[in-house]
Amino acid sequence: MEVVLHAGVHGTEAERLVRGLLRNVDLLHAADVAVPGPSRYRRLLRDALQALSDQPPDPGARTRFLKRTLDHVDPGRLILSNENFFCVPKLAVSRGQFYPRAESKLADFREFFAPDRLELFLAIRNPVTYLPDVFAASPHDDFETFLDGTDPLTLRWSELIDRIRHTLPDIALTLWCQEDVPLIWGEVMRCMGGLSEDEQMAGEFDILQDIMSPEGLTRFAAYLADHPDLTGDQRRRAAAAFLDRFALDEAMEAELVGPDWDALTVDLLTELYEDDLDEIAQMPGVRMISP
Repeated sequence: MEVVLHAGVHGTEAERLVRGLLRNVDLLHAADVAVPGPSRYRRLLRDALQALSDQPPDPGARTRFLKRTLDHVDPGRLILSNENFFCVPKLAVSRGQFYPRAESKLADFREFFAPDRLELFLAIRNPVTYLPDVFAASPHDDFETFLDGTDPLTLRWSELIDRIRHTLPDIALTLWCQEDVPLIWGEVMRCMGGLSEDEQMAGEFDILQDIMSPEGLTRFAAYLADHPDLTGDQRRRAAAAFLDRFALDEAMEAELVGPDWDALTVDLLTELYEDDLDEIAQMPGVRMISP
C-alpha cells in the first residue's frame, strides 16, 4: 500500500486541504484512494507511534490501526494528514532549525508502516509570514522565546529537506510553496491522490475566493464553464490571468504579529527564501509543485 503523510507544515492551510480532499472522496475512492476523516485516525496513530518509544514494535499494531481507520477496506493508497505530525507549533523552531524532530518522527512512521511505500507531502512558506503565524499558534507570549535562540536569517527549508532525505532516502518527497497555492491547489490534491494532472476536482480554485474580487470569481467561473475541456495547465494559466486582473490588494498584504522587523530584514529574509527555493529545486528525489 502507498501511504501519503501530509505533515503541513503549520500555517499552510493543512485543514483546508483535508476538507478539499474529502469533497472529492467519491472520485478518490474510485481511484482506490482512501481519505478517512481525521477524527478516525489522528489519536489512534499518535498513540501507536508513542508506543514505539516504550517497547519493541507490535507486529499487529499496523493491521489493527488500518482496520479501525478503514473499516476493513483495503485501498491501494491511503492519505493521512496532520500538521502536528512533526510537533506542535511551539516546537516548530529550535536549535537554528525548522522542525528539529522531523526525521525522528518520520523514522517512527517508517517503522510503523514497514510494509508500505511512504510519501511525504509538505508545503513550505516564506519565513517572513511563517514565523509570525506559527508564533501566534503557540502558547508563547514573547517572539524571542518562541525562536529559542534561533536567528531567523539562518533558517533554511533546504536544511530540513536535506535532513529528511539523508535519514530516510526511501520516502518520496513532494513540496510546494504556500505562496503558490491559489494557482496549484487542485494540482496538490491531484498529486496527493495520485491522479492525472488533467483530472478536474471539486474546489480546486477555492483559495482564489480569499484573494480575488467577486467580479473576478464570477468571470473566472463562467470562463471555466465555457471551456470544460481545458487541461490542468490551461486552467492554471487562466486562473493566473484572472488573478492578475482581479486580485484584491488588501488580501495580498500580511500583517506581521510578533517580530519587530524593519523593511530591510523583511526584504533580506524574502531574498534568502527565494534562494533557498532554488536550492531545493535542484535536490534529487524532491518533486516541487509549481504554477
